Amino acid sequence: MPPPLFIAIRFIGYRKKAILLSLTGVILGVAFYICAQAQTQGFEQFFIKGTLGSSGAIIIGNRFQSLHTAILDRQGGTMVNVSHAKPRKFYEGITDPERIMRAVNEFSSVTACAPVLEGSAALATDFRQEVFRVQGIDLGLHLKASALREHIVAGRIEDFQEKPSGLILGYGLADKMRAQVGQDVGLIGPDGEYRTFRICALFQTGNLTIDEKFGYIHLKAAQSLLQRPYGISHLMVKLRDPARAPAVAAHFERLFQHRARCWQDRERGSLEIFSLIRISAAITVSTVILLAGFGIFNILTLMVMDKVREIAVLRSMGYRRSDISAIFLWQGVLVALIGSALGCVLGAALTYGISQIPVDIKGFLSAKRFLVHWSVMDYCAATVIAFVAIFLASYFPSRRAARLAPVDILRGSGQ
Repeated sequence: MPPPLFIAIRFIGYRKKAILLSLTGVILGVAFYICAQAQTQGFEQFFIKGTLGSSGAIIIGNRFQSLHTAILDRQGGTMVNVSHAKPRKFYEGITDPERIMRAVNEFSSVTACAPVLEGSAALATDFRQEVFRVQGIDLGLHLKASALREHIVAGRIEDFQEKPSGLILGYGLADKMRAQVGQDVGLIGPDGEYRTFRICALFQTGNLTIDEKFGYIHLKAAQSLLQRPYGISHLMVKLRDPARAPAVAAHFERLFQHRARCWQDRERGSLEIFSLIRISAAITVSTVILLAGFGIFNILTLMVMDKVREIAVLRSMGYRRSDISAIFLWQGVLVALIGSALGCVLGAALTYGISQIPVDIKGFLSAKRFLVHWSVMDYCAATVIAFVAIFLASYFPSRRAARLAPVDILRGSGQ
């Protein structure tokens, strides 16, 4: 054990109560930081998982055509100046989905691709009518590209597969319409014709925007209902790494001349809200660690004033200024190390306890319990914040101790 560390341990015992109070602040600060981040990221990850599971990492949609050539895009040395020009003209849907699907499936980053025909229809029951978004799907491909099977909360996906006029309805929409699995309902398309479908299953993603506004039928049934016998609205693409979706989507646009939107762009507003909440929680909880740092600063400052003669004796024995400074820095390191370790343990325990609390959250998201996300980065971030705060709190008292002149102290003129 280095001599400065041994002396630091002895000095810590000089003000046990004050040190324990500051250590408690560090422990609680680290634990609260971990717990707060686990909760905010839990809801964020739940939202992202629901988004990827229902609409995929990338949506390849409307075909587009550039309205002017690359010659007009040159900024200098041109005689043509185009103002207020729209760069693209869009054409609804995808007219040749098989060709694009074959090309998309050739990419190693793609795990699945599924066609979707989407449109508005009216859902009619004995109680009322409700306009919703109906999606025609190829069930086999859709199950590979989405998490529809995991989202089923009532009924059986096999019943839908066997019935051409089957319907999978969002749980929120079914509750609003008082519809149940096995019930026959009517769908009214743009032509006004009433068609009978049977509810085979209910799904719930936790995102009320989806659960209250969407339903699935077979692709051929949707083409008949929406009067689009050949085309589809978009292709849903699932990636091995959803984080790479922006780059892959940009490549798809250049390659296929169809609009490709990644999930980060589609949900940008919601993701920014989650990010702001996470940052706000981090700043608020970090103040607890900062307050503990101020406590360490006061304790070490008073300790330097009380230990001036001991410091003078150590200097006269050959201890350098750096050794004296290390004594007080080691005290801060010990407090940060012990506080971070115990804080991480307490934070994990609090996170687990909160995840077991039953709640009934309904609003932007729907959940039956508190959602948490376990991330090693949260523990690392809390530990770094604690070490930085305690290091800064220890640095200035250690500098003051190192500057004390032993001769002046021993003559009675120190401090």
